[in-house]
Formats: sequence, structure tokens, C-alpha cells
Amino acid sequence: MPGPLEGVLVVAVEQAVAGPMASCRLADAGARVIKIERPEGDFGRTYDRKAKGESAFFVWLNRGKESLVLDFKDPADAALLHRLVGAADVFIQNLAPGAMARAGFASAALREANPRLITCDISGYGEEGPYRDMKAYDFLVQCETGLTAVTGTPDGHGRVGVSVCDISAGINAHAAIVEALYERTRSAKGCGLAVSLFDGIADWMNVPYLYYTYGGAAPKRTGLSHPLIAPYGAYPVGDGGRIVIAIQNEREWARFCAQVLERPELAAHEKFRDHPARIANRDEMDAIIAERFARFDMAGLSECLRAAAIAYGRLNEVADLAEHPQLRRLVVASPSGPVEMIAPPVRRDGAAFAPGAVPALGQHSAAIRAEFAGQQSGSKTP
Repeated sequence: MPGPLEGVLVVAVEQAVAGPMASCRLADAGARVIKIERPEGDFGRTYDRKAKGESAFFVWLNRGKESLVLDFKDPADAALLHRLVGAADVFIQNLAPGAMARAGFASAALREANPRLITCDISGYGEEGPYRDMKAYDFLVQCETGLTAVTGTPDGHGRVGVSVCDISAGINAHAAIVEALYERTRSAKGCGLAVSLFDGIADWMNVPYLYYTYGGAAPKRTGLSHPLIAPYGAYPVGDGGRIVIAIQNEREWARFCAQVLERPELAAHEKFRDHPARIANRDEMDAIIAERFARFDMAGLSECLRAAAIAYGRLNEVADLAEHPQLRRLVVASPSGPVEMIAPPVRRDGAAFAPGAVPALGQHSAAIRAEFAGQQSGSKTP
């Protein structure tokens, strides 16, 4: 069954995570994605060799694409890229700010030559401002945005364990591109989009920012607990494991006190009557919960929480995720053989997802060069 973006041509001068994330989602939806790589390849190919000899990052983010090796400094290759972009619907790039313009591929100029083109420039800190030329790897942006200040324990900052800034930028770019494609159905014109890692995570930091701006202090780091909601965190269980619970409102708290703690009077106690009171008296509350949970094994406590309609979960390791009964998987072909990975999150009713293969470096160069050899730059017929 054709994907919703069947017939859309995407040209992506991309590397690492943010750009490939955006174009991967487009490829998953049926777009044709031509990935432009340097002769040495996207450096994401060499992050590791964990996926049957391939990079785990690269295998995850580059399925379903065609790989074309180009050298921008070669006039013939530059001309080929202009022909590709002239025929494209979408152009994505996440090189350093200004790099594509210096190579003769400024987004505004590309849209002038191809008025239906949608360009998306992904950067670390944006195309303007004092940080424009700063290198912006994921960890650095986590630190600059203050994300690490609200992640971790009271003893110190913590890095989010996945490339959340890159992933956020890629997902934001994907959403903006799809919106622009839809808008183009009415206007018949493309547009220029710009997404940065910093802006994406700064947006996610709005709640801590508002607490700081209007409340005088940002939420404190509380490890596996929530700084503003309680009880909301991990607690030891009698058989040695840990369980996580989340109480969102006072109805749940009353039910938790009555049916799980078997102390209904705590629901209205002045120390525990609402979230601010429970946060102020968290240590005392946690001691009561821990004493009660110590009487259960994991199965018994899970059943008790389920019966009381209290949200709970296990404190899992990656090994537990790998065996999780809810986990959806797929198999993707790669240059080194089939790789099983976690399936993408969106499911379309009535359509089974068939992932494209992960390309070898330059695998499609000859075919693409032949296909676009005689074409002239310019927009496609609407």
C-alpha cells in the first residue's frame, strides 16, 4: 500500500542524528529520500559497530534512503546537486550554519530557482545570534538549555541518556515539513523552515522556566521522584525490586491511602492533603509508603495497585525493555545483514509497515547520476 508521501522527493545533505531523524520519518511515510554523503560518508556511520558491524545510530535513522556520494567542490557534482534540488519537493540540511551557502546552496536561492521547494535548515543554535557558529553537540545543548539542571539527583546534574536534543530537532523538522507540504497544496509554493536543537529543548523547558520566572526558583532535581507531584517515584518492594507509582490527583491519593496503604485518614491529613503539602513532607510520606510496600512482593503489590486503579510500573533496565511484552519490533536489511530493531511509533490503520533497507555508502550513486544526468535545474511540473 503506498505511503502518504509517495511521490515526494526529498534531498538531504545530512549527518549524525537530527537531519537523518527528520528524513527517516519522511522515508517511512513513503517519500523518496536521496541522502547526500561526503566521500568518507556520514560520520554517523562510524559512531560504533554494534549492529552486526554497522553503527547502531546509522541503522536506526537511515532505513529506506538512497545514498549518493558527492563532492561539492567538484563542479560536476555541484551541478548534479543543483539538478537534484531543482527536481525535489524538500531539501534538508544540517551542516554547520553557512556551510551550504558557501558551497552555493543557500536555501533562499534554491527556493528562488524552484518555487515549490520546501527547505529545512537544521542547526545547533539557529542561523542568527551570538551562538550561531558554536558547535552544538547534543550533550552541550542539554547543558546550555538547563536540561541537565532539572535532570539527575540532588547531588548533581544528569545527562539524559539518549540524544534528546538531536531527536527533538529531527521530530520538529519532520512536523514542520509535513505542515509545509500540506500548505503547499493550497498555495502551490514552497517555504523556508529553520529548526535548531537549542530552540527545541528550550521549548520543552517552559515549565521550569515559568517556575523560575514567576515563582522565583526552578524545580529541584529529585532523581526518580517528581519535583512538583507526590507520591510520584520509585519505591523498594519487599522481594528486592523497585516499583514506580504516580499519583496525579486527590481522588487517586484518597484511593491509594484507603486501598493500598490501608490508612484512609492520611488522605485529609494536613501534612498530606495536597501535592504542595506532600512535597513539603515528602520524607515522612515516603517512609510510610516504603514501610507498607516492604510487606509485598512485586506480584502482590502490582495486583493491589491495579485493583485500586493506581498508575504503576516496573523500574526496568534496557535488558527488560528487550524482553518487554508490549515492545513492537521490525527487521531492517543492512549492508551487513538483517538487523532487528524497535518499530517506529506511528501505526496506520490497515497498512503494514515495510521498512526500506539501510544503504551502503554510495550504493545508489551510479543509478542516481544516470537518472539525473540530462535533467535541467528547475521546478517539477505541479
